[in-house]
Amino acid sequence: MTQQFYSGPVAVTGATGAQGGATVRALLRAGLPVRALTRSPQSPAAAELRELGAEVVQADFSDQDSLRVALTGAGALFAMSTPFGTDLATETAQGIGLLDAAVAGGTVRYVVFTSATNADRSTGIPHFDSKQVIERHLATLGLAWTVLGPGAFMENYAGDWTLESLREGVFALPMPGDSPLPVVAADDIGAFAALALAQPERFAGRRIDLASQWRTPVQLAAAISAASGREIVHREVPLAEVEGYSPDLAAMFRYMQEVGLEVDVEELHRDHPEVDWHTMEGWAAARTWDLAG
Repeated sequence: MTQQFYSGPVAVTGATGAQGGATVRALLRAGLPVRALTRSPQSPAAAELRELGAEVVQADFSDQDSLRVALTGAGALFAMSTPFGTDLATETAQGIGLLDAAVAGGTVRYVVFTSATNADRSTGIPHFDSKQVIERHLATLGLAWTVLGPGAFMENYAGDWTLESLREGVFALPMPGDSPLPVVAADDIGAFAALALAQPERFAGRRIDLASQWRTPVQLAAAISAASGREIVHREVPLAEVEGYSPDLAAMFRYMQEVGLEVDVEELHRDHPEVDWHTMEGWAAARTWDLAG
């Protein structure tokens, strides 16, 4: 059925990261050929993807020629962008450049782009609005497309910054303890992206916000506590404190508090039972937590 839309491998950006890696694995499980794009094709993470059966090629977001070459012959593209490690202007330029390179390569017919929940609503959150610019550009290119809008990544709660406070028995988050958040596991993003790439006739032209579950900060802390065996309590970080080191993140949490993100999780899961949706509790239990103080 994919032949109606494209032929050739699916090119995956961010292939050695959380989202891209999960997408590569889900596509390979589905039997689709994968071309994994990475700046470091000789890295251990790239070698692991190669062993799983992916074609690994060198490509750099800052090198338009490398992107065009890497995308030539691919039939579809899993595209993502991030301002973290660069800046918003660079994210937008690189995201648009990636899509333009896909067009220039001449073979890509279908793009699945991961954005952010509600990023199409002009939220005023800088790293949401940068993705909205990319979404709008994608819609002008004449390619079939699907946009996925993940909620808060569960993986963020096991990152270095969060682990630092967890080792002190604190789950620090700039949200009231009883405010639900749409959280999503990277594996669920990858599984959904692979589903969309395998069934473009079902998903082309749609924008779908993704969440594995709604969970409050208190529930998130409890899940980590149960999984780690360490007592963890939630502490609400004042927005003024967040503003001091990241106005972007402060804008995001202010929006979450005052407006809120919207995902119909019940309908999403009912309509897409093919995805093995994770719970926060199950995701946390499957991890190894080194929280020794």
